[in-house]
This record gives sequence, structure tokens and C-alpha cells, in this order.
Amino acid sequence: MLDLGFVRANLPLVEEKLRQRGADPAVVLGDFKTVDARRRESITRVEQLKSQRNKLTEEVARLKKAGQDAAAPMEETRRLKEQIERLEAEAATADAELRGTLEGIPNLPQDSVPVGSNEQANAEVKVWGEKPQFDFTPKPHWELGEQLGILDFERAAKISGARFAVYWEQGARMERALASFMLDLHTSEHGYTEVLTPYMVNSTSLFGTGQLPKFKEDLFKCENGDYWLIPTAEVPVTNLYRDETLEEAHLPVSLTSYTPCFRSEAGSYGKDVRGLIRQHQFQKVELVKFAHPEKSGEEHEKLTRHAEIVLEKLGLPYRRMLLCTGDMGFSSARTYDLEVWLPGQNTYREISSCSNFEAFQARRANIRFRPAGAKKSELVHTLNGSGLAVGRTWLAVLENYQQGDGTVRIPEALIPYMRGETVLRPRKTGNREPAAGKV
Repeated sequence: MLDLGFVRANLPLVEEKLRQRGADPAVVLGDFKTVDARRRESITRVEQLKSQRNKLTEEVARLKKAGQDAAAPMEETRRLKEQIERLEAEAATADAELRGTLEGIPNLPQDSVPVGSNEQANAEVKVWGEKPQFDFTPKPHWELGEQLGILDFERAAKISGARFAVYWEQGARMERALASFMLDLHTSEHGYTEVLTPYMVNSTSLFGTGQLPKFKEDLFKCENGDYWLIPTAEVPVTNLYRDETLEEAHLPVSLTSYTPCFRSEAGSYGKDVRGLIRQHQFQKVELVKFAHPEKSGEEHEKLTRHAEIVLEKLGLPYRRMLLCTGDMGFSSARTYDLEVWLPGQNTYREISSCSNFEAFQARRANIRFRPAGAKKSELVHTLNGSGLAVGRTWLAVLENYQQGDGTVRIPEALIPYMRGETVLRPRKTGNREPAAGKV
């Protein structure tokens, strides 16, 4: 959320940044100037009337002490009280309107972000790795997984519905292996502290990171109580320090967490309906940082690099994209997307989104730090990124390491996590028949 004083003092800039994002300032800001002026006028008038009332109260006390008639100033005091209450109500209404407006304003893109309306304007910053060459037509992961008997969409649809998946045997083991590999890398080499958080959060937590109220339809809410399934570990991990003040010496704080993620995908029906790209439930290793405002740009580069290293150690070709103003998320000031190459689909697909939110989330969640020697605290900058989305990494391994006989080689970095197995082979029973002796 943006600061009210900043918006008031920089309204033309805010309007221009909204246009860069593809938003209509008139729609987003509404009658901001009028409401703000009404609020400030009401507050100023209340202070003036309170001053008058205080003087009258002193006059009433003086008259009563002198045994004189105080009816007139007492009546005027009552009248002022009514005016004050009315103006305070008007100020409160205007304040609520302004807060609602501020809650709906997206973060302002940094000046270094390319201006554009959609992903076509994103800038390619880096390309890593050579795309694998095959002497056969590479298959997409949904065909490979089902042929290997390790990926089962039919049974997932039976027990849950569309956009769910069941992993069998080596498939399930490789999902777990990928998560363990990522967590070990980030904690042992990149300096992150692992944290296990709840998978359900309250509305205040979702407001703090910017999912509520704007993106309510993308979330799953439990029927009883104020519980929501998390769309990403970003929500509970960022809110660990909600309403807290960190010491400057402790910054940056770097945390990583492996959780399931739940998303309704309300606005994406008809998109990526095949395979694992867009699921209602998937697993992800998240990276979250709390940084000094002067260091958040540097920490953004570090966080993005930490996500890239996962892909490089797995030997998966990728590219880094700097998102344009019209393709960034609501809370972000600057975002890199890492896109992994998928030969079975002959395209790059997003596998990590690494963002610098600056003070946007910290203001909503009231996360501050105390500069050394200062009495007044300041807002921290928050950052996060996938390090990585485990399911998308899983499918990228299948598509990049597939072989002509239908098997899939396991990346060298994963072999210690796969009990020494080096190849994914078809299950003997497949995923259609129960194991012997089972019904």
C-alpha cells in the first residue's frame, strides 16, 4: 500500500505510473483529491471547534465559580459538541474512502522497469544453458508421466476434480527429492533459514501481502472461521514479522519454506489445461527476504540468482525476463521471471517469479526496522521468489531428460536424493492396475 502523504504530494506521478501499468487513474483513484480535501477540512474544523469548546468550558467553570448564570455558554458548548461529532463522522467516512482507494492502488513500478501492456514487452535479460537436442520427437510431460505410470490425472479427478494430480512411486519420490535438494541448497549455501509455517492463514495476513481484498476470487476460503488456504508460502512467511520491529543489524533476514500452495485459478479457465502447469494444488519452495531499503535492489539480484542456481545445478536451460509495467503483479515494484525451457512443448514456461515489493507489503503489514542509534523506526523492504516451484521443476526434468525408449534420466544433483537411482523407468504395474494382492 502506498503512503497517503506520498500520493497526495505526487499525484501526477502516481497517475502516470498507473497508466504505465495499463490502469485508468480515474477508475483507480476515483475522487481522491475531493475526498482528501474533505477529510482534511473536517479534521481542521474539528480542531478549531474543540479549541472553542475548551475556552467555553473554562468560561462555564469561571461563571459557576462566581455564582453567575452559565446557561448561554453551556448551550453553546452543547451545540459545538454536536458539530464536532458530525464533523468527526464525516472525517471518518472520508478516511475510510481514502483507505479503500489506497488499498486498491497497485505498487508503482521502478523507473528501470520497461513500459508495456503485456508480456510481449518483457525484456530478456539473460539466457543460460543449451537446449537439448533429440533424435526423436520429444514428448510433453503429461504423456511421459502417464506412460511411466508415475503421473495420474484420472484418479486425481476422481478423488478431487480437474486440475489436480497424483504422483506414484518414483514420481512421488522425485517431487520430494527436488524439494529436499532445493531446501538443502538454500540453507547450506545461500544462507536462508528454513521455517515451517501453517498452511492456513487469516484475512489480515492475506491483506498484508496484497492478496486481499483485490484477489479474493483466486483464493480458497474455509467455510467455518477466518481461515484461508495459502496461495504461496510468501503469505505466512512474510507475516511472521507483522506488527514487529526488527533491528537494523539483523537485516537482511532470509527465510525459505516448503509448502503446498492452493489457487482457484479463477481467471485462467481454458489456459494450460493439459499437464501440471496450472493446478489448484502444487508444492513450492519459497524464498523471502526482509531488507534495508537501501539494500533491497541488491538483495533482489541475490534472491533471483539463488533461484537460478537451482536450475543450473539441475542442468535445465532457462532465461531471465524483466517484466514490463503491464505484466507485473499488484504488489511488485520490480519483477524478474525465470522461464525454463520445455522441449516437449517447444517453449519457455515461468518457473519462478522474483519480486521486490519495496515498502508496499511492509506498510500493509506494519513491518518495520529500527536504524542503529535512531529513535524512530522505518518500514523494511520485502522481497520474495520461488526457489523453485517444485511441480514445474519436476515436469521440466521429465521433458529435458527424456530418452528415446521412454525412460527419463535423473539429473546428477538429484541422484543422492533418489536412493541412487539414475533413471525413471515405467512402473511394472503402471498406474491403471493395483499392485498384486490389492483390490
